[in-house]
Amino acid sequence: MIFFSILITIFAYFLGSISSAILICKILRFPDPRNFGSKNPGATNILRIAGLKIAISVILFDVLKGAIPMWFGYHLKISPIFLGATAVFSCLGHMYPIFFKFYGGKGVATAFGALTTIDLHLSMVMISSWALTVLSFGYSSLGAIVTAFIIPCYAWHFQSQYLLPAIIISSLVVIKHAANIKRLWHHKENRIWRN
Repeated sequence: MIFFSILITIFAYFLGSISSAILICKILRFPDPRNFGSKNPGATNILRIAGLKIAISVILFDVLKGAIPMWFGYHLKISPIFLGATAVFSCLGHMYPIFFKFYGGKGVATAFGALTTIDLHLSMVMISSWALTVLSFGYSSLGAIVTAFIIPCYAWHFQSQYLLPAIIISSLVVIKHAANIKRLWHHKENRIWRN
């Protein structure tokens, strides 16, 4: 069982390393998201580059990158420790992909996919906190940051066995948003509906 647990964790990282944003832009001949706009290969930047439909496809792919390894883990009944590690490594793959010189996205959709599999109710917490923040202030990045701070609180209260992975994932998301935090502080961040 330990062998399969380790195998799923490794699989999670390599699946996470497949950047749908970069690949879709390359296939459809849109600009490389690493060289355009925010230079982030994620859904918000893809929305600016290629429009809503392509951005939605990127989100769906990135969510599945987090969810699929977790589904395998549940099916094989691996321990909560390895399930938590699988969620973390899915996000690490997305953020630091081995296939793209370790330059990846910010992990929001992949984290959503992984954490939703841990607890379905958490998906409602994540969606509502992100949506309320974005609708109130207009910043996608702020929605991700606020949600990242809420996730460990929820895990601590309802799914304490996953508290450590939740803290790690949330910390990674916040770290990847460091430039956004600086722009938000200086009132230079772009609102989602103006781009």
